[in-house]
Amino acid sequence: MPLGLARRRAASQTAEALSAPAHGAHRQAMKRNELRVASPDPLRPEARLRWRDHFTLSENVLHVPGMHREHDGLRIAHLSDIHVGQATSAVRIRRAVAEVNARNPDVVFLTGDYVTHSPKPLPRVIELLAGFSSPVFAVLGNHDHWVDAHYLRSGFERLGYTVLQNEHRVVHVRGAPLTVLGIDDGRTGRDDVEATFRGAPESGTRLVLTHAPPTVDKLPPHANLVQFSGHTHGGQFLVRGLTEAIFRRAGQPYIQGHYNVRGNQLYVNMGLGFGFGGPYLRRGTYPEVAFFTLRSTDATATH
Repeated sequence: MPLGLARRRAASQTAEALSAPAHGAHRQAMKRNELRVASPDPLRPEARLRWRDHFTLSENVLHVPGMHREHDGLRIAHLSDIHVGQATSAVRIRRAVAEVNARNPDVVFLTGDYVTHSPKPLPRVIELLAGFSSPVFAVLGNHDHWVDAHYLRSGFERLGYTVLQNEHRVVHVRGAPLTVLGIDDGRTGRDDVEATFRGAPESGTRLVLTHAPPTVDKLPPHANLVQFSGHTHGGQFLVRGLTEAIFRRAGQPYIQGHYNVRGNQLYVNMGLGFGFGGPYLRRGTYPEVAFFTLRSTDATATH
């Protein structure tokens, strides 16, 4: 089976899905949560959700060569660019955590920018992102380093989450080792790919977390790696042709969705924060919580 991404879009079990336009050849039609909750919302019972409380759910199937056979069907939840504070609805964040727990993934990935410019929301980050029922792996983004990276790392570790800064962890999931490689933020020049991979397994299921998408260009080529990133907010204000040109000029050629890069795969999350009633507008992009199912590309996947 060739490398590829089969994408399915689904709304929450408590909401009816509506279609939205596609944003590029590598993406398919989007769907979003309906305004009216069909059954009681655990956070706002029997109430109409405000527009700013919405987010998009994406379902993705990643075909990964060389991964452990036992990881065929492994489920991942991915959140990025949450930007706790006035730019992002707290209800949206709590609903996203609840939705992840309802779907019970094997692992949860958080890829940075939990704050924006002010340190005031720092305690709220830990409060709002507490409560994931699956193992959590996190990396930091440029805004986290600009505000207080030490506070965020310590806070997440108190919750039992694994924070990776140019380091890796090997954990057993579904009876086989899963290598999670966390590269620190490239936007602020803190990424060290060599240190991250030092001593790590050279085969099997290897998943990379890093905030800035262009770090994918620094990965070992043709290594069957999958990188999960954010940072771009999907382009934030998408104008076809113009947005892509601006991002390329800024050294950000990967804006949203799935890419194949030098024999590895990259997924760029549009980010849960900003837009929908906040001071930072979105156009043509949507706050996103992404889910993935890993599939082996052949019957001889690694043990």
